[in-house]
Amino acid sequence: MSIASTSAHLPVVRSALERLCELMGFDETTRGDVVLSVDEALTNVIKHAYHGANDRPIEVTFRPLKIEGGVAVRIEVRDWGDVVEPQEIKSRELSDVRPGGLGVHIMHSCMDEVSFAPAPGGGTILAMVKEYVRRTGSG
Repeated sequence: MSIASTSAHLPVVRSALERLCELMGFDETTRGDVVLSVDEALTNVIKHAYHGANDRPIEVTFRPLKIEGGVAVRIEVRDWGDVVEPQEIKSRELSDVRPGGLGVHIMHSCMDEVSFAPAPGGGTILAMVKEYVRRTGSG
């Protein structure tokens, strides 16, 4: 899915991802974690990679995967903005209580895998994976 770097497009991405995760069988809490993580990622691209510009391209891909005992979704967010070295992408300290600045922390807390890499031709690729193992039986 290709979107412009405007918050007006975020509900479209959230809705599509929510529906995909629902069709894959993710429970409501897990769907919420995935959608929140992608929303934070896109917000960070708009704010940090594109410095608030609302006309820059963002590519978002969702890929369902089968894993042992369940399913997973792999999400990639690709921008063409400012490149930051992956080791420098960090959340601020949780003890620093103020609005904003927790997107990376949220992504790491909600997703099973999170990685950042420089993209060919400039920009960054953020890859995230969320696994959902179906529980069966009562014990």
